[in-house]
Amino acid sequence: MTVSVLIVDDQAMVRAGFAAILDAQPDLTVVGQAADGEEAIELSHRLRPDVVLMDVRMPGKNGLEATRELMSPPPRIDHVPRVVILTTFDIDEYVHDALAAGASGFLLKDAPPADLVQAVRVVAAGDALLAPSVTKRLLQRFAEQRPASDAHALRLAELTEREREILVRIGRGLANAEIAAELFIAEQTVKSHVTRIFTKLHLRDRVQAVILAYDAGLVSPDR
Repeated sequence: MTVSVLIVDDQAMVRAGFAAILDAQPDLTVVGQAADGEEAIELSHRLRPDVVLMDVRMPGKNGLEATRELMSPPPRIDHVPRVVILTTFDIDEYVHDALAAGASGFLLKDAPPADLVQAVRVVAAGDALLAPSVTKRLLQRFAEQRPASDAHALRLAELTEREREILVRIGRGLANAEIAAELFIAEQTVKSHVTRIFTKLHLRDRVQAVILAYDAGLVSPDR
């Protein structure tokens, strides 16, 4: 099956470079390019791409606003793409909010071509794009600036003690196999707990779980 991709960036040369890399793969095809968030939304609804590579800083409607709108489509829209945020570290606050809004991960704009290809494949398969070392740097300032709210406490109260333990480890960037080894339980048991956590907390994927773990104070950058 071929994965369709929409590239959104206000720099034409960046779009062209990404398109050349992705179109060279037999399982990927670029179906469109957009220069701002408004055009990204219009093309997403019309072309129905599997994955949207979304820049953040663009004229007019930025990538954060566009991501929020794509993740919360009106009832008449039945297609929601997976969004990968294209970022540099000087716009951390926007990336944090975009991930919280439902984006499936983030990719540095100067990443090697192989990372770009892998990112598209990973999110198209329904997984989240998380690199623990990058996630730590990305969320570091928010762990201290955003204290846990009553809303977070109410949501977390729905979890069992074991589910809370697993959420903490997801927040630390551990994979299911690593969580299983650390808690001395079967990996399949971890998968079942993760599914229940996502259902109870209305989370789309592990990216949103990490965001919640940091915002709720369950994980701090120095751990």
